[in-house]
Amino acid sequence: MDSNLKEKFIRLWKKYLDGAELPMVFYYTQEAESAHMVKPPKGHKCVIADLSTVRNGKSLCFNADSIGCAGGRRYFGFSHEIMPEFEYFLSCGIPGKLEGERYKKSPELVKEAMKEMPGFRAPARYIVFKPWDMLAEREEPDVVVLFARPDVLSGLFTLANFDEADPNAVFAPFAAGCGSIVQYPYLEKGSQRPRGVLGMFDVSARPWVPEDLLTFSIPMNKFVRMVENMEESFLITPSWAKVGKRINQAEKGSQSQS
Repeated sequence: MDSNLKEKFIRLWKKYLDGAELPMVFYYTQEAESAHMVKPPKGHKCVIADLSTVRNGKSLCFNADSIGCAGGRRYFGFSHEIMPEFEYFLSCGIPGKLEGERYKKSPELVKEAMKEMPGFRAPARYIVFKPWDMLAEREEPDVVVLFARPDVLSGLFTLANFDEADPNAVFAPFAAGCGSIVQYPYLEKGSQRPRGVLGMFDVSARPWVPEDLLTFSIPMNKFVRMVENMEESFLITPSWAKVGKRINQAEKGSQSQS
């Protein structure tokens, strides 16, 4: 990635969202050399739990065996398999056999929803997640992922809409946590007008993230435009200065409590 872009974003992020957590990125690759390889878990494990390690400054690499959840493998593009009787799992369950998550009203509704669910095949053997400030020039991110509080989300949302006439430059699909940060934004990068994705509304994934954070994921081709627009956008106005000050104070308060 262009080192000038990398450093420019860090500088502007500190200027306008001082204290807020820097993003992570992911990209697909045939090589696993630039990150720690995640070992196959023993039993079921939500991949969102592993991403806290990336938020704390360590790069991670996953392949199909690293992911202890059939849904995670599917939403990362490593598998097209769906668990048996998934329509019951996502809805009412089967008494005495399968506990249902009750995220949809009926199995029939799940079947209808599944017709609208996108799918894709991972373009390489591995997916690497890295903190933004650890990116090397040879690495080309596919998607930028931010874990953010409401004030930060408001800035990201507004910046994503800054150069768009369509009011839907950001959307929030019904999806698993990993689907909202990998599958949907990855597919958006090939769109004529790539959009940002709000995520981490998945109740099953919520225990693995702080209670006050959601995610904002954006394909890199759209993110570059957002960075280029920062210094002529609302971020330079007194209105944002008030919000930016509150972001800084909130982050300092959070750090003092930890």
